[in-house]
Amino acid sequence: MSTRFFTNVGEQTLFRKLKGVFENNPDLQWLDAVVGYLRASGYFAIRPYLEQIPQIRILVGINVDAIMADYHKRGLLFLADPTKALEEFKTELRKDIQTAAYSREVEAGVLQFVDDVLTKRIELRAHPTKRLHAKLYIFRPKGFNEHKPGAVITGSSNLTAAGLGTNEEVSNYEFNVLLHDYDDVKFATEEFERLGAESVPILPKALTEVRDSTYLTTDVTPHDLYWKLLTEYFGASIEYDPNAVTDLPDGFKRLAYQIDAVNSGYRLLEKHNGFFLADVVGLGKTVIAVLIAKKFYFHNGFPSHRSNTLIVVPPALEDNWEWTKEKFRLDNVKIITNGSIHKVRHPEKYDLVIVDEAHKFRNDTAEAFDDLQRFCKTPVRRSDGSTAPKKVILVSATPLNNKPADLANQIALFQDLRDSTLTVANLRHFFALREQEYRDAKRQPDIETARRQVKAIYERIRTEVISEVTIRRTRKDLVENDPYKQDLMEQGVIFPKVEKPRAIYYPLAPALEALYDRTVLQLTRTDDAGLTYNRYRAIQFLKPEKKQKYQNADRISAQLAFIMRTLLVKRLDSSFHAFRQSLHRFRDATRIMLEMFDKKPSTSPLTSTSPSSSSKAAKKNSSPRSNTAKPPTRPSPSARRTTLSRALWMACAPTTTNLSSCATSGTPCRMTRSSMCSSNTSSANSSATRSITATGWSSSRKPRTQPSTFTNDSPKPAMTAS
Repeated sequence: MSTRFFTNVGEQTLFRKLKGVFENNPDLQWLDAVVGYLRASGYFAIRPYLEQIPQIRILVGINVDAIMADYHKRGLLFLADPTKALEEFKTELRKDIQTAAYSREVEAGVLQFVDDVLTKRIELRAHPTKRLHAKLYIFRPKGFNEHKPGAVITGSSNLTAAGLGTNEEVSNYEFNVLLHDYDDVKFATEEFERLGAESVPILPKALTEVRDSTYLTTDVTPHDLYWKLLTEYFGASIEYDPNAVTDLPDGFKRLAYQIDAVNSGYRLLEKHNGFFLADVVGLGKTVIAVLIAKKFYFHNGFPSHRSNTLIVVPPALEDNWEWTKEKFRLDNVKIITNGSIHKVRHPEKYDLVIVDEAHKFRNDTAEAFDDLQRFCKTPVRRSDGSTAPKKVILVSATPLNNKPADLANQIALFQDLRDSTLTVANLRHFFALREQEYRDAKRQPDIETARRQVKAIYERIRTEVISEVTIRRTRKDLVENDPYKQDLMEQGVIFPKVEKPRAIYYPLAPALEALYDRTVLQLTRTDDAGLTYNRYRAIQFLKPEKKQKYQNADRISAQLAFIMRTLLVKRLDSSFHAFRQSLHRFRDATRIMLEMFDKKPSTSPLTSTSPSSSSKAAKKNSSPRSNTAKPPTRPSPSARRTTLSRALWMACAPTTTNLSSCATSGTPCRMTRSSMCSSNTSSANSSATRSITATGWSSSRKPRTQPSTFTNDSPKPAMTAS
């Protein structure tokens, strides 16, 4: 069954229909088009098929709603205004040229379009009073009559790449119909003529002005290009005046790096409707966000429109934001906690949303994210009836936590992922590819290979996407930037210097030293003689048919065991009491797991039972009431844990003799957490030393980076000062 209707799904695109009409009708004399939007990308796609058509006329719509709103705002009656119509068309065309993804083909298409208008190959007109929603493409052959009717296409497709369906990534779903009836073509032609009589011509001079005001102009000197580069890259920040911010509260310094962040952040709000404020901890992100909100308040239609700001914060930071808001006298602000977004009424009245600790909203399956996204996507409705997208500031020193989707979800709060304002227009497609690459990297059996692949993925995300919508500086960045460094020095701001970790050596008595060696040996050795941490390696011992359900079961088991080994060593580093409590929890958790296994019946015992228990079981099974043999009784859990408990407590539990000998020697028995300081420890020839670092333990003077294996015969180094 054939139909005259077609969409942009599959092969049934407007471009293919236009191509078919052009190729199969070589005697076409007229092409008339009525479109709401005209893009150079769309014209460039069909330009090769227009060579043999003598007369081409295009009538475009303009944004009449915006012009009418401007008239009404000034209390004027809107009538046909040819000058406004012409300026509106020039503005839209200039925007199309400036925002189109650059390529040699796009540039050639735009220049060809301008040249066709200049040579009057195309007659271009704009309607000054109607916002044209209808789309018409009328084809009339030479000698047009009822026997040579031509064709007309009408529907929803504009003359753009998305409307034509030439780009699968950005194609719209359109609904059009192709008609060949003479009466239909004649009626469409008459309507075109009527609209054309009401329109105004787009003269070649207007196209020349547009071309010369964009990058297509050829009259550019290297000096002009340099200034253009600075203006586009830095925006309003090139006009930085340290005295411009005059309303800071008492006690706050006017720091150059913060003022630059305010200007850059405001520029990103205007350009992309949002950005990440990701300075490291301690550089004043809260102050910067409040200053941007205050600047936005006075530049967003004030005083006829007074902006409203919503600040979403974790409960622990609510008081801090309230204090900052009062200090900076920020008006029309509502502060809520993360879980209260759904309680905010009338989301359409808020112009700006600030989200502190924004990484908490990285999961798009969480209800809180759904509430926040719905709020951020609700357009602002102003008192004059106009609407505008919300502006969003995401405050987080760590916007990335786990996977690429974390960033995509947060960007979706202020961007349309299918048609973004960034260089990468289709962010949904971009992040889908990165997410697949990330999953493939996680399946790599080699850790180093996986690490390199993940690093490459995030490097690409950073350079192609995040760099365009992020403000992030570290302390190192500030001190290496000469203007910032000079400003900080003049205002007396000094960042503390963090030195590399240095080991603190603990003096232990001989008895305690021996106990310590045995303890660490049991905790860190990887053979069966030490703690095996089997409770945390359970999936490693599953049967093959069950084990295949878990990816990298052996590696995960080994990692969990390593984590528990490290935690126990850290508890020993903290204090004997903390270590003893951890052992209790370790033992209790193991007991619970064994008891869980004990509840499941088995057909054979794990170990032999005592004669008495066996005889009782046999006697019970021989009872006349029982016709079915019951399985032998399993031993109690305590009997099965004897080996584990004995090995653990003999190696780890401090005895009274050990502790008393420690006390007699005058050596402190409580081991403190290692710290990074430069204080010296007095040497004592009679005691040994033990170094404790952030990552491991060692029996020598030089700390090692991995937990070491100790033996009772290990040489004990002499006590030295550190």
